[in-house]
Amino acid sequence: MPKRSDYISWDEYFMGIAILSANRSKDPNTQVGACIVNDRNKIMSVGYNGLPTGCDDDDFPWERTGEDFDTKYPYVCHAELNAILNNNGGSLAGCRIYVALFPCNECAKAIIQSGIREVIYISDKYADSTSVRASKRMFDASGVIYKKIKLDHKELVIDFREENI
Repeated sequence: MPKRSDYISWDEYFMGIAILSANRSKDPNTQVGACIVNDRNKIMSVGYNGLPTGCDDDDFPWERTGEDFDTKYPYVCHAELNAILNNNGGSLAGCRIYVALFPCNECAKAIIQSGIREVIYISDKYADSTSVRASKRMFDASGVIYKKIKLDHKELVIDFREENI
C-alpha cells in the first residue's frame, strides 16, 4: 500500500499549531497565535494574545475604542511576544516564527532581539500602518526574512470524536 499523498506540509503544520493556539485567546475581536520552530522542525514555543500571567482577564477591559487606559491595548501581550517569553530556555537563534497576522513593530523588536531569522505569516492586512511599515524596515535592516505562506490546503478540520481516531 502506498503512503498517503494528501498530508500537510511542514509550513501548514506549524501554521496550524499557531492557529490552534489562537483559539486560547480570550480577546473577543482578534485571536492570534504564534509557533516558533527551530531548523530541525522542532517546536520551541507557542503563544497567543492575552493578558500577562497573574492578571485576571475578567478584571481588564477588552474594548477596542475609548480612552487608551480603558481599552485592551495597554494590557494585552501579543502572540509573538508570548511565544518568545514562553520559551523554555532554548536558544531561539536561527528559528522561524509562524503567525497568522504580520507582526507589529513591538513584536518585531522582540523577534529580532531573540535571534529569530524568519517570519511566516498569512495576512498582512495592516501593511500600510506605521507599525507594520516599521516592522518591515527593522526586519530588512537586521536580515530577518518574512514571507507570506503558500498553502495547498485552505482548511484543516480537527475532529475530537473518539470514533474517528
